[in-house]
Order: sequence, then structure tokens, then C-alpha cells
Amino acid sequence: MKVVILGGGESGVGAALLAKKKGFEVWVSDKGKIKDQFKTELEKSNIPYEELQHTEEEIFDATEVIKSPGIPDKVPLIKALKKQGIPVISEIEFAAKYTNATIIGITGSNGKTTTTKLTYHLLKTAGYDVAVGGNIGYSFARLLAEGNHAYYVLELSSFQLDGILDFHPNVSVLLNITPDHLDRYEYKMENYIHSKFRIIQNQKGKDLFIYNGFDKNIETYLQGKQLGIKEIPVKNVFHTKNQLTVGVSEFDTTKCSLKGQHNMFNATCAIHVAKAVGVEHKFIQQGLDTFVNAPHRLESVATIDGIEYINDSKATNVDAVFFALSAMEKPVIWVVGGVDKGNDYNAIESLVLEKVKAIVCLGVDNTPIIEAFLGKIEIIEETQSCKEAIKVSQQYAHVGDVVLLSPACASFDLFKNYIDRGDQFKAAVFDI
Repeated sequence: MKVVILGGGESGVGAALLAKKKGFEVWVSDKGKIKDQFKTELEKSNIPYEELQHTEEEIFDATEVIKSPGIPDKVPLIKALKKQGIPVISEIEFAAKYTNATIIGITGSNGKTTTTKLTYHLLKTAGYDVAVGGNIGYSFARLLAEGNHAYYVLELSSFQLDGILDFHPNVSVLLNITPDHLDRYEYKMENYIHSKFRIIQNQKGKDLFIYNGFDKNIETYLQGKQLGIKEIPVKNVFHTKNQLTVGVSEFDTTKCSLKGQHNMFNATCAIHVAKAVGVEHKFIQQGLDTFVNAPHRLESVATIDGIEYINDSKATNVDAVFFALSAMEKPVIWVVGGVDKGNDYNAIESLVLEKVKAIVCLGVDNTPIIEAFLGKIEIIEETQSCKEAIKVSQQYAHVGDVVLLSPACASFDLFKNYIDRGDQFKAAVFDI
């Protein structure tokens, strides 16, 4: 059996390592350049690869093709492979064949990483044999290539879910569905919604589905459907005076690093998962007390001269900014901008008018933001770097204010990615 892997990133190399371990003939092909660290791994494992091209005679000789989540199904090569009857699957589909572990899959437009990391932390705190990966950290295939665990907590993107056939998590979590990546889905929201719901397409019997019970897109999709699995709809978040109530259990959030009602929703979902797999109350509380979120997600960088600087670079759509602004309890200097994805700023206009005293644009083309808020927010400035954005923000920020980087946009106009943008923002803050 020959396995061809399209894409030489973390997902592709993880799949290659697992396929090699299982005794398959493996070929890795990437139309772009493969990072040196991945080339070294492939060479060390004697896995042949090519970069900057796709050699079709090698690819069409495959028994099965595993494609990178970043490659859309509409690409001519993928269409041609399917036309010839060659299965094209995702790395998580391939990996799942080689484990009987309990799989917890978490998806949604926003909050996936926070919920995934917290779920993992709660299980790890309780002493469970658990690994975390998928769309964050290590690929599922790599984790399996390196050794088996009893539990896997996987962040799953819609792109990854598009390539599944038989994969199913024992516990699935659907946090929300808001417009994102619509260019991948023919600009049809229904296609994107269907993609997210693929997470439950193979669940059955005692499998558990935890979902946002007050999300309109989820509610509409589920209307009239009998799923035939266990369901926990989270219809309310009960969080008052540093006390979070989940079912009949109460948890103290005084020491919890997560901010905002949206993160209390994420925590509620993670707690439901932990309880479903048997984690005791005391370990959930201990996990909430000790959890440290991933960088670039409402990350408090520093407070300098009474002004707090918060890095929320991962907020690459309007819905994420809504959550960020909702969590703010101080006047905000809002640093926003980048590659606009067709954002509708009307959805957050009232919140911006309530919370924001100045807008500092950080992007090559800030026209959509300026047009949305001109005449509504008195101060709107344009900048082209994080250093400049911080310098301008300082002009308008006073003691007790927050300078919030929450861009609502992709980062590729001025930065390598959202991580680079967040790192440059933090560096600029520490340079003050």
C-alpha cells in the first residue's frame, strides 16, 4: 500500500511518520517549500519527499492520499484523484484508525484552543493518561506515532473535518458557528455550518455531544433532528461573584486566569467533558485554579504607568472581538486591522461605542474599519507597525485604560501570522 501525503507541514509530516511506522510505502509532496525542521525529520526516517512541485505520476500511484487541511477539495489535483477513485482523506481520519483511545473532539468558530487546552489540563490534573493536539501543537498522527495514550483531546478545524469518513470522537464539543473562512465554502454559510457538524456524523449510542444551546446557527440546524446520541446543550452560563455553576456543581473562579463571560462558557463546556469522563470535582477545581491559557488570547502583557496592555492577536474575526470587548471593564484603546475577511462591523458597533475611546488601525488597508466607525468614534488613527501603534495608543490612553490588540482581521499584510503580530505587539509594549 502506498500512502501519498500532500503537504509537508506538521499535519503531513505527522501522517508520514505514522504511515512509515505502520509499514506503508510513503511519499510526501508539497507544492511549496518544506521547513527545514520537517525535512530533517523526513530524512531521518528515510521518507522520500519533494517540494516546490507535485509529481503526478508519483501521486496518482497512491493507494490512499492524505491531504493537508489547507488544501481545498476544489483544487484540480484533488478533483482528479477522486475522479480516479483514489481515496483522499484528512490526517485525523488516517490517525484514528490506529487507536482505541477515548477521543474528545472540540470545534467551533471561536474558543477552540482555550477549551481544548483547558479540557486537557483538567484531565491531566486528575492524573489521566492524556495527550492534546490536532489543530494546535502536535498533529494527531504524530502523537500516535510517538506512543499511545488512553485519552486524546483534539482541537478540530472545519478544514480537518472536511476530510473525514469514519472518524468519530467519543465526546464532541461544538462551541459556536459564526461566519469565518467562507471563501473556502463558496461564500455559503450553510456549507460552513454543515462542515462544523461533521464532527458528529459518525457518533452513535453512548457518544456525547456538548454544544452551544443559544447559538442560532446551531439551534436552526438541529431543529427537528433526532441525533440518537447523548446530548448536553449549554443554554446558559451561570457565573456570578466568582462562582461558576455547572449542573449541580459549583466552582470558585477567583484564581482562574480566564476573563470574560465567553471564557466562562468555554470553561463550562470543558467541565462538562471532564465530568463526563469521570474527573472528580476537586481535580476540576484544582485545574481551574492552575490553568494558563495559550498566548495571544486576551493575554495580559503588562500594566505600565497605570495602563494595561492586552494581546488578543488570535481574534481574527468580528465575533472574537465581540467577546474581547465584552470582557473589558475599563475604557479601551482598540488596536484593530489587517487583512479584512469581509467583516460586518455592525455586529459590534454598539459595543464599540460603549467601550472604545479611540481606534488605532494596524494594517495596510484600513478603509473598511474607517468607513465603519468614521463619525461614530472621535479618534481614529492609522499605523503600519506595532511600535507605531503602541506609540499612538499612548497619546490617548490614561491611567485606568486598556490598550487592546484585538484585530478582527488576518495578519498577513504586515506579519507572518497572528503569532508574529502578537509577539511584535508584546515586544513593543516591553520597549516602552
